[in-house]
Amino acid sequence: MRLKIVSVGEAILRQPARPVTAAEIRSAEIQQLIQHMRETVNDAPGVGLAAPQVGLPLQLAVIEDKLEYFASLTAEQIAERERQPLPFHVIINPTLHQQPAGEVEFFEGCLSVPGFTAIVPRSRQVRVLCQDETGTPRIIEASGWYARILQHEIDHLRGTLYLDRMLSRTFCSLDLHARLWKDKTIAEVKAALA
Repeated sequence: MRLKIVSVGEAILRQPARPVTAAEIRSAEIQQLIQHMRETVNDAPGVGLAAPQVGLPLQLAVIEDKLEYFASLTAEQIAERERQPLPFHVIINPTLHQQPAGEVEFFEGCLSVPGFTAIVPRSRQVRVLCQDETGTPRIIEASGWYARILQHEIDHLRGTLYLDRMLSRTFCSLDLHARLWKDKTIAEVKAALA
């Protein structure tokens, strides 16, 4: 079942989500929610979806970055982003620790801010402590695009959107991005829009 994705301007996207209890994680309701969120993010399509984006104030997000999503990127762009396919997985009650590997800037979008994108600086490496869909504790060490996805989704659980972190002068429609900036380096885009 595809869930309705709420859009920027709705209050739930600006409120911190609450932790999910161990009993809730094992419940049929949460397990069904995870399946519905998976269907929703695949249908969108997107690489991540947090529970607040479907109107639920829970610290839960689903992530999956399929190889088919790389089709419009060159080999150089994939390497620059440090992007590789990610199998479907769930993060619950995550704690994010940014690692001292510096920041990287890339265009980022969001299913709750449809039709737009902007350059967003993010930590290149992160460590996330969380639970999976069974309630089992997990430690995720991530870099590159995976680190970006984790930071984006965990921001949703804290009531933060990429709009709060973006380089505002780079904010544009996806159509304009495809026409003007898609094949430019981040440095070229920033220089043109400075």
